[in-house]
Amino acid sequence: MEFIAQNMAPIMFASLIVFLLIGYPVAFSLAANGLLFFFIGVLVSPYSGGSINLAWPLLHALPDNFYGSRVMSNDTLLAIPFFTFMGIVLERSGMAEDLLDTIGQLFGPIRGGLAYAVIFVGALLAATTGVVAASVIAMGLISLPIMLRYGYDRRLASGVIAASGTLAQIIPPSLVLIVLADQLGRSVGDMYAGALIPGLVLTGLYMLYILIMSIVRPNSMPALPLEARTLGHGVLSLLVALLVTGAVSYAAYRYLEPAHGDNADILGACVGVLLIYLVAVADQRLSFNMMSRLAQQVIIVLIPPLALIFLVLGTIFLGIATPTEGGAMGAVGALAMAAIKGRLSMDVVKQALASTTRLSSFVLFILIGARVFSLTFYGVNGHLWVEHLLTSLPGGEVGFLIGVNILVFVLAFFLDFFELAFIIVPLLAPAADKLGIDLIWFGVLLGVNMQTSFMHPPFGFALFYLRSVAARVPYLDRLTGKQIAPVTTGQIYWGAVPFVCIQVIMIGLTIAFPQMVMHYKGTAVDPGTIDYKVPEVPGLSPLGAPDGGAPANGASVPAAPGTPDLSQPPNFGDAPPTKPATPAPDLSQPPNFN
Repeated sequence: MEFIAQNMAPIMFASLIVFLLIGYPVAFSLAANGLLFFFIGVLVSPYSGGSINLAWPLLHALPDNFYGSRVMSNDTLLAIPFFTFMGIVLERSGMAEDLLDTIGQLFGPIRGGLAYAVIFVGALLAATTGVVAASVIAMGLISLPIMLRYGYDRRLASGVIAASGTLAQIIPPSLVLIVLADQLGRSVGDMYAGALIPGLVLTGLYMLYILIMSIVRPNSMPALPLEARTLGHGVLSLLVALLVTGAVSYAAYRYLEPAHGDNADILGACVGVLLIYLVAVADQRLSFNMMSRLAQQVIIVLIPPLALIFLVLGTIFLGIATPTEGGAMGAVGALAMAAIKGRLSMDVVKQALASTTRLSSFVLFILIGARVFSLTFYGVNGHLWVEHLLTSLPGGEVGFLIGVNILVFVLAFFLDFFELAFIIVPLLAPAADKLGIDLIWFGVLLGVNMQTSFMHPPFGFALFYLRSVAARVPYLDRLTGKQIAPVTTGQIYWGAVPFVCIQVIMIGLTIAFPQMVMHYKGTAVDPGTIDYKVPEVPGLSPLGAPDGGAPANGASVPAAPGTPDLSQPPNFGDAPPTKPATPAPDLSQPPNFN
């Protein structure tokens, strides 16, 4: 009994891992584990030597945990249903299909053009939807048949689609960043600002891999044939349109700067982008033929999602809106985009609401189960056990980061990112804080690591999403009439391995170059360069002097002209009484106390 009582924390944690590996639902495993060990902890607490602080009245704290600021009244978590709804509506609106078709035509003439297009569109969808399932399924349905039609290697095509979909986990407005910010007790806006550059760098690493593969294995990703480029040529026209946009934006910035100051650059860019969009729409509708078809389509297709990104992320970064308010505006913007495209219907809204409700309920139940588990785990001093275990790793801060990332990487084979965020992160955060690690940087690092949970064979959810839409049997291509071989599960898994390695490299880069994240704090100010000036106030004593204006060495300070003598009673007009002279003491005689 004494052994069990004094080792309750590791036994409880190991039991939870066993429950999860057996396959019980995560939320119920957490809650059942917490209640079971609460009962055991109360019984064995007399044998613990004071290391267990559990008693039956402590269960009264559960309702406050459920309905207090941690769960039901948590404004931060309200952003999750907003961003989920926005992503599902955008996926139903056909935005992904238009983007993939247009960007595929733009990059089509170069080797690997379709792969570049998938990565680019995956980053755009990540910045608008924040939902991995929507991105992977949309690109799997639209891009995979086209890539197979024109001879792309199946492993490469599968890997690039699955990896590009997982960008939604690290590029804001990511749902996992919201949960991590909540669990770490930090601002979602700071977490978004810190994750933006690592997300873009990871996108660049994906494109670099495609570039290397197009040189090493050019036959694995051929260029789009001429007959498939239905939008024709026109890159020069697009470049001219971009130069005109830049010139108009700069002119608007110079005009608006005197009145709007620091916001003039953003307002100027909005003016330039809006003007070129209106010109492209008018050129397409009225057939002015000022631009090529390719330039028209790229501008018309790209600018609405970019405007939605600015509506959501721009307002958050500028401090105009909170993440919850940004998510609400994004949901309204997604509805407007779907309505403009003529694809907004009651059926679409019902499907989006049903999917949003399922995901939000899933998150909420896990969080409630985590509250029950943490109540018992903290009662048996489990947080102290984990903190001591992690801070005792050799190597100090670097050893801690390496050990934690290995732990999260291994657990990602079996657990979803929500489960990792609610179970593991609250145990890691106190140890990281004690070592002096910035929690925003730590959260972004964990976010990049948790992204691999979608790509790990054999349990990666992105691989399951792609498997659900990829062809399982041979089929006839509707355009060429040729028989296309199916995509096997093994090809999907092997295609994901290089991108998992790239994500591991990104973890190392984030550790090696923390400024990619730490820029969220802004420019550091050197305290030595600050000049403190205290205004002079009449009647105040000099700094460092005691009350009454006397300097610290006891020397007298002459009173300023007109300053009343507060050592005498007030005089209301009578002549001041004469003060009798005090006789000098006779120091030659001993003192007399009578």
